[in-house]
Amino acid sequence: MRSEAVIRMRGETTMAVRILRTNVSTVATTGLRTFGRTVDLGAEALRGTVTDLLARRFQWREMLNQAWYLITVTTIPAILMAVPFGVVVSVQVGNLIHQLGADSLIGAAGGLGVVQQGAPIATGLLLGGAGASAIASDLGARTVREEIDALRVMGIDPVHRLVIPRVAAMVLVAPLLNILVIFVGIVAGYVVAVRAQHVTPGSYWATFGAFTTLTDVWISLAKAVLFGFVVVIVACQRGLEARGGPRGVADGVNAAVVLSVAAIIVINLALTQIVAMFVPMRVA
Repeated sequence: MRSEAVIRMRGETTMAVRILRTNVSTVATTGLRTFGRTVDLGAEALRGTVTDLLARRFQWREMLNQAWYLITVTTIPAILMAVPFGVVVSVQVGNLIHQLGADSLIGAAGGLGVVQQGAPIATGLLLGGAGASAIASDLGARTVREEIDALRVMGIDPVHRLVIPRVAAMVLVAPLLNILVIFVGIVAGYVVAVRAQHVTPGSYWATFGAFTTLTDVWISLAKAVLFGFVVVIVACQRGLEARGGPRGVADGVNAAVVLSVAAIIVINLALTQIVAMFVPMRVA
């Protein structure tokens, strides 16, 4: 009896391990294929943008409509996110610097924290939340209603008609949103430093200008553009591959938001390491 129970237990364990191995390999294979299709869509969008501009077939009206929609849904949330970024940096770093007797360096800490990290991450998260969900839901609804298939039947490429204008709109809005977050975050940090921590305005701006250079601003803008491009490509890919009716659209929107946020965090980590190696912090 014991031997039969042991044999049965071993058989169940072997079956569980086999099922787990099959599921893991299936998920890994599916993820790699999805990543490949996303990369192909991004490359096709870049090539199509150049060819459409040269052939004067670029969808300017669609691009402007999408850009205006992105601005309307992200401006207020960007301001609301930028204020806490600036305040938190000033309060947390300011308390530490105050104990060291270097209150004037709060401006440098606020500038580096907001410009290099806070602004591009806030921009990417906003675009990944509001922008990706809107784009994925729009394209997903078109896909389940078979509008995308109808475009292909009529000889119209959905990438040139729908994807490229949204990519251009996102790349256009991302740096503008990043500049807004930088401005609001720095102003919020300045108000907290001057009013609550009794830092003189002159020393705040002097250290801010000494440690925050124009290179930091360009790096921040480049990050925002890259984050916006990644977000819109992921959203378009999930929307064009939506299947199964409204449930499929909802799953596509959820996947677009989650994947966009995760990609932004990973890419920002890699870019931060690269920037730290090749563009070290300098005092202007």
